[in-house]
Amino acid sequence: MFFLKKIKIISAVVICLLAVSACKKKAQQVNNSNIPYTPVNLTIYPNDPLNFKLQTAGGWMYFNGGIHGIIVYRKTQTDFVALERASSYDSDNFDARAKVQSDNFTCKDTVSGSKWQIVDGAVMNGPATLPLRLYGTSFDGNTLRVFN
Repeated sequence: MFFLKKIKIISAVVICLLAVSACKKKAQQVNNSNIPYTPVNLTIYPNDPLNFKLQTAGGWMYFNGGIHGIIVYRKTQTDFVALERASSYDSDNFDARAKVQSDNFTCKDTVSGSKWQIVDGAVMNGPATLPLRLYGTSFDGNTLRVFN
């Protein structure tokens, strides 16, 4: 009986350690970037006529903020993505910032030729090996917050 209790406790500790380790790795992957940290706290009103491109899924707009600007992309009626425009390959070079391509699904740094997916910032081809920095988003149906 005592032996079974000990195994349960050890198993619980191991599971907790694995969960914490997995969360830590996920956080490192998201923040594993050579893009410097800068505070971001934007409030955007997608229903405002000035932001008409964000009123339908697949729409995107550039906004000031972050290092070299922010791309806001509307994935669905309720889900937005906010990406840092600074290239994960050369974040110091303002001309190397990510620009949304005419297909509306990819972003490209025209200096290095690196390409990323607009839906999550993942690298499509390099020389960049790191994703674009993702910012947090929160949408209540009226107001979109972009933050870190």
